Amino acid sequence: MRKIPTLFHRDPEDRRYVTSEVTPGCEWVLAGEGTATRKYDGTCVLLDEDGNWWARREVKPGKQPPAGYRAVQTDPVTGKTVGWEPIAQSAFARFHAEAVAAGADRAPGSYELVGPKLNGNPERRTGHQLLRHATAEVLAPPARDHAALRAFVLALAAESGAEGVVFHHPDGRMAKLKARDFPPA
Repeated sequence: MRKIPTLFHRDPEDRRYVTSEVTPGCEWVLAGEGTATRKYDGTCVLLDEDGNWWARREVKPGKQPPAGYRAVQTDPVTGKTVGWEPIAQSAFARFHAEAVAAGADRAPGSYELVGPKLNGNPERRTGHQLLRHATAEVLAPPARDHAALRAFVLALAAESGAEGVVFHHPDGRMAKLKARDFPPA
């Protein structure tokens, strides 16, 4: 799990939001390459090849990582390290256990844990569920320019509770765009 770059540059005056300038290396999205999928709004978890579950965890600079933590990547700008902690010791352990108990065989890979006790339940679920990232809903933005993508992502979030969109290039590159990347209208 590596951090996915945001499609547009952050506004230097207010880093909560993006500008219309494309992040270098993400130009392929506006060129119409790749597939758009729904970005679920929950918390990321991972089932590894050995059958162990992990929760995504971000550790701020100068803070001690939790026991068993597996660092993946450190952001050179913020100094934050993203990685995995054993799910059993995460703040989401109880909700994850509920989702696993709900059934379904699981293939190794990453999932979004969603439900009533996660992020205010924007996904509008009645119980806790695991949604596989590899099979996320494919979306069709009407156009791939700043204005069209802004309108598309904001409408998607309002209608379905989706956090945003993740673009997947056939060569493995990804880019994301979230509804909260845009200032309120």
